Amino acid sequence: MDEKKIEKQLSLPLRNAFQMSVRNLRIRFGRSIIVTMSILLGISFLMSIFSSNAYTNALLTRGPEDIRLILEKSAADIRTRQVWLVSLSLLVCVVGIVNAMLMSVTERSREIGTMKCLGALDRFVMELFLLESLIHGLIGSILGCIVGLFIMTVVFLFQYHGLVLRLFPAGPLLWYALLSVLLGTGLAIAGALYPAYVSARMEPAEAMRREV
Repeated sequence: MDEKKIEKQLSLPLRNAFQMSVRNLRIRFGRSIIVTMSILLGISFLMSIFSSNAYTNALLTRGPEDIRLILEKSAADIRTRQVWLVSLSLLVCVVGIVNAMLMSVTERSREIGTMKCLGALDRFVMELFLLESLIHGLIGSILGCIVGLFIMTVVFLFQYHGLVLRLFPAGPLLWYALLSVLLGTGLAIAGALYPAYVSARMEPAEAMRREV
């Protein structure tokens, strides 16, 4: 039997890998909540800053003259601080994901060893972890966008009342939401690459012996 036939036998369709990933997330629901919350917090903070920029730009371009004059004085300083805050929030998000996924590899070493003893390819094990991270990223990013947009909308409503709704920047907010979801999902996958690689390269005998 040649190498291609062996690989075909030991590989599972992507649909099966996705189903196993969903099942693993349900089994480890507590760990999944922690990872998803770390993404949610990071993306909600990012989306709140994006939303603030969108509302501020709408007020600067279409708002009353007195409000424009006030915002123009502080806009530059606020945006400089926001760049650093966004960078910090994304860094914390990635560190949280990497840490959670590494802990998951440690907790599931026997499971990984069993799968590899039964013939699972390194690629399949890596796919499992990356798919789990993809699910975390999508759910956390979408919820984070909703939370961040809601919080900043409430803040601007308190400050500018109905003017915010009249100048509601739907286009920029939609673009920022899409960007936030892509960033959150991409960071989740990037943060899981090393843990997924570690799990895939684990020797079956070593994984079965490891104490958790």
